[in-house]
Amino acid sequence: MKTGVNGLTLIKKFEGFFSKPYKDPIGIPTIGYGVIKYPDGKKVTMQDPALTEKQASDMLAQLLAQTYEKDVTRLVKKPLTQNQFDALVSFTYNLGGANLGKSTLLKKVNVNPNDPSIAAEFVKWNLAGGKVFAGLTRRRKEEAELYFMK
Repeated sequence: MKTGVNGLTLIKKFEGFFSKPYKDPIGIPTIGYGVIKYPDGKKVTMQDPALTEKQASDMLAQLLAQTYEKDVTRLVKKPLTQNQFDALVSFTYNLGGANLGKSTLLKKVNVNPNDPSIAAEFVKWNLAGGKVFAGLTRRRKEEAELYFMK
C-alpha cells in the first residue's frame, strides 16, 4: 500500500512546512515536513540550504515510500483499510518503525485491526524528550480518528 491523501494531509498538518532548517522541540535539526534525515541517509544540519514546498513534498513522499510504508507493511500481519494504513504510517513517520514494532498498538492491530481499544493505544505516545506535548496528544487523537474512519 501507499499512503493516501488522508495520511499525507495529516502528516503535513502536524509536521508543518519549514523551508529552512530549525530545531525540533527536543533539539534535532529538521527541515521540510519533519525531515531529520534526507532520503540518502544524511542528517539534516542547521547549515543546509532552504527547500521549496514542492521539494519538501517530494522528499516526504520518497521517505514514506522507502522507509515508513515498508515498516508498516513489514510489521502489520493483518489486512488494513487505507485509513488504517495511513494512520499507522503517520504514527511511524513521527516515532519510527522501532517504536511501532515494540508497541501494544501493533500487538492489538495484529490480533484484530478493528479492536476499539486501539484508539487508546495511539494516545499513549504523546511524549517527546520525556515530556507530554499537546501537539502530540492532538496528533495521536487525529491518527486514531483516521484509523477508525470508514
